[in-house]
Amino acid sequence: MPDPFPYKSQLEKPVIGLESEFKVFIDDVESLPENVWRTPAGLVDRPLLKRTNKSLQLPTGGALYFDGGVIEVVTPVIEIARQCTARAVRSLWEQIEFLREQLDRWEAREGRRARLQAFSCHVNISFELPREERGRDRTIQKLALLLAHLLPVPVIVAGLNRRSTGIGVRPRRERIEVTSDFVPDPGLMAATVALIVGIVREVITWPSYRLSELDARGVPRIAGLEPGRHPARKGWVVRDFHFPQNPFTGELPTESLRAMARKTVMIFSDAIRRVSDPFSYHLLLALVRGETPSLLDLDDRPAEYDDVGRSIRWGMVLPELRNFQALMPHAGSPRRRRADLEEKLAPPWRGETRDAPRRERRARPPIPSPRLTRSAYEKVFLQLGRRKPLRLGRELLTPVRVKGWYHSVFRTPKGEERLLSIDQLLQHWVQL
Repeated sequence: MPDPFPYKSQLEKPVIGLESEFKVFIDDVESLPENVWRTPAGLVDRPLLKRTNKSLQLPTGGALYFDGGVIEVVTPVIEIARQCTARAVRSLWEQIEFLREQLDRWEAREGRRARLQAFSCHVNISFELPREERGRDRTIQKLALLLAHLLPVPVIVAGLNRRSTGIGVRPRRERIEVTSDFVPDPGLMAATVALIVGIVREVITWPSYRLSELDARGVPRIAGLEPGRHPARKGWVVRDFHFPQNPFTGELPTESLRAMARKTVMIFSDAIRRVSDPFSYHLLLALVRGETPSLLDLDDRPAEYDDVGRSIRWGMVLPELRNFQALMPHAGSPRRRRADLEEKLAPPWRGETRDAPRRERRARPPIPSPRLTRSAYEKVFLQLGRRKPLRLGRELLTPVRVKGWYHSVFRTPKGEERLLSIDQLLQHWVQL
């Protein structure tokens, strides 16, 4: 008799996912999380589903890891569709909020202070190109190198800061991983992730991943830029010294970078819109046009970078970017007023809470901002994180462990364990 729930090696839908790593400071002294709590279970004040000895499934749908001396939060996989990048960014900040709440409770118990200093952000994007469509000029390794030439300038303009040092691109079997500095502003992060995912998904469809494709399509790149091989992992890294002039310190003028980023965004505009929400897309346009400041326009990295989850949270804006009139050369222009920005760029979190303060009626109505819904896979992981039982026929199965991002282990009333894929859970979960 065939197994009704066979093992699945991949998901049925292409997905994205985000990871962020943080350094931990206890009473302003950098500390290894393993030395303070030993495992995530030592920090969290409630029983949660186990993933590995160093990771837990969170009730917010994502996961919490202790990984090589840093704390890492990871979103669930989210299928690629309109608004998927905003969903992923929201999910990441929800994982951060859960972690921050646990740290607050630990502080209250121990009488000490714990803060999270941002370290890195990883954007993972499915590479589901069928084997028969791959070839000598169309491998995931060549794709990674092509992206290492294409992505740095627009990513630097959209989300990196004066102390950032580089960008990495890694081929990871059936996905591409783009690594950069953490963006300590939810809006800028949403715009940056939309940029990355939109470009990567479009380039995957190209018939060749040779570097000559960039020139043939008119995509700008910096002459003399030579990505280096990652020193510890497979893939490519573009650090400040790989550029002919340092783009982070101003040696390479920000306006030159912005002009290149603007041209790149316009070439990939349709692809970016297909995966983003209106707010992220219009904010990205405002960034590359110079209508809204980027972090490179600030003198230094924002202080909120050093206390993520407390000084900056989902739905907030960095104070340095709130009143941008003083930062921009044409601040007197009426269309650059903060009120106009709020009116034209409805953020993805708008309308999520019922008790939001009412705004005064304006002569010009804002662009409609539909409620940011949950993706199907996201709903599955939210149910798993809340340890929701699954009724399958006459049996009530209890989740006991999550295995990677493709499977979960359930236990029957008789104590037997069953491995179900996320796609199977999507089909069979009651009241999903």
